[in-house]
Amino acid sequence: MCNLVLNMKIGEIDLGNRPVMLAPMEDVTDPSFRLICKEQGADMVYTEFVSADALIRNISATVRKMQINPAERPAAIQIYGKEIEPVVEAAKMAEQVHPDVIDLNFGCPVKKVASKGAGAGMLRDIPKMLAMTRAVVDAVNVPVTAKTRLGWDCENKIIVTLAEQLQDCGIKALTIHGRTRSQMYTGEADWTLIGEVKNNQRMTIPIIGNGDVTSPEILVDNFNRFGVDGIMIGRASIGAPWIFREMKHFMRTGEKLVISDSEKMSLLRRQIRESIDNIDEHRGILHIRRHLAATPLLKGIPNFRETRIAMLRADTYAELDEILNHIERDILNNN
Repeated sequence: MCNLVLNMKIGEIDLGNRPVMLAPMEDVTDPSFRLICKEQGADMVYTEFVSADALIRNISATVRKMQINPAERPAAIQIYGKEIEPVVEAAKMAEQVHPDVIDLNFGCPVKKVASKGAGAGMLRDIPKMLAMTRAVVDAVNVPVTAKTRLGWDCENKIIVTLAEQLQDCGIKALTIHGRTRSQMYTGEADWTLIGEVKNNQRMTIPIIGNGDVTSPEILVDNFNRFGVDGIMIGRASIGAPWIFREMKHFMRTGEKLVISDSEKMSLLRRQIRESIDNIDEHRGILHIRRHLAATPLLKGIPNFRETRIAMLRADTYAELDEILNHIERDILNNN
């Protein structure tokens, strides 16, 4: 029987029953996107990855990642690094911004992070991971959590034991992505081991599942089958912040929520404007392209290739706005 937590808490932060959370994603979870996801129903949001080394060198782009709008709370700052002392110092700096949670990134699989021993690279040095976790927990007064994977590769799926060890270090919750580092984002996420961690009678902290939750139906099925306390939504939210409203509605009613294309387009347009306002026109448009490329709103439109290319090549807001006007006027309204 699962160690069911009816109201999930991280420290004193009450996230309610079966919270749905926005995963930390580099070049995705900027302040504007986090706030929109919060408004659409996300129960907790996470910043982009904050490099400990860059933060202690006071790199402006990294410092900017820690800006938290009061309206998006509860919000977590996620930090990563390969050495203990810089990560501890970065955690202390992050604490000064008053996040609700500091999350340790032990799961990022990308080569430039993991090959240096940070992120999922920590899965190859468990004693160091545990020492880092204990040091951060001891150094700050806000709840510390961690996010990791099943293990480094399929021969080393160590998460059941590792979860106990991380809990013993003092973390207040653990998020598990159901893949190994070697899998990156390929294949299917394996939730059976996430469920095994949750079913482990030694575990008393909340367990948050992550990986391949792309619809309200999958969300509810994973809650029911694996007993996790919360679920974190990652790639399925890119270009689709409304997914949280769809999921929360389905959890409450058992019915699918229909959101109009015009409302979805309005949210994408808001992201574009706020991305530009938060950075500048050129970089703001570059940032938003990932959302435009991924959005399900524009999937499956017949003969859309040339328009899509033009949309993703637009260099100015005026140019992009005109293309979106065309999409709304001539394409979406006729589908």
